[in-house]
Amino acid sequence: MNEPVGAREALLIEAIGEMVNLIDSVDRLTPELREARLEIDRAREGLRSSLAAFETQVLALTEKAKVQAVKHILVRTDEAARQSIDLQSRAMADAARVAFGADLGATLQRLQSLHERPVHRWEPWLTHAAAAATASAATWALAITLWVR
Repeated sequence: MNEPVGAREALLIEAIGEMVNLIDSVDRLTPELREARLEIDRAREGLRSSLAAFETQVLALTEKAKVQAVKHILVRTDEAARQSIDLQSRAMADAARVAFGADLGATLQRLQSLHERPVHRWEPWLTHAAAAATASAATWALAITLWVR
């Protein structure tokens, strides 16, 4: 039975020999595969911790960006409010100046027309004196008519 009986048995023996070589190769690779798996596990843990640190940094950066954006918005809003207040103040001052100027102009024109008109100083007093004399005469007349009755 030492001699192979046929090509089929020879192929079978050769296939078994190849299987043995393959099993030996797998047995030799098993510790290397275990070591590679351990390295992969360590790398995964390292990546996990790096990712956690990265997420923390991104969150901190995001918060800082939010704070900066809010500060910028507040500054711009405050600046816009100041400009609006200044613009409204100037508009109100201009409107008051125009209104006061129109009133003052009309008053000055009236005063100037009164000043330019030739009026004697005694004419207003004469008018008042005539009104007082008339009132006095009317009072005396009324008193006499009532006293006589």
